[in-house]
Amino acid sequence: MMNTDIAIVAGLVLLVLSLPAIFSAFSEGRAPRVAAVVMIAGGSLLVWAFSQKPGGFELSEIPNAIVRVVAMFVN
Repeated sequence: MMNTDIAIVAGLVLLVLSLPAIFSAFSEGRAPRVAAVVMIAGGSLLVWAFSQKPGGFELSEIPNAIVRVVAMFVN
């Protein structure tokens, strides 16, 4: 089972990475199909993580979640 911290970090990374792709597609006159799919996947991960943690997440907990995930991969 995926840890909710990992889901939040993965969702945020996907959302952030989809933004330049959306701007690039619009500037070139293309439809941002792949970027939209990536954005939906990132949003879905965030919604899943927020709904799975008992009591939910607060915005102040997100930086701590990012640090925990980075520490998990570094160790």
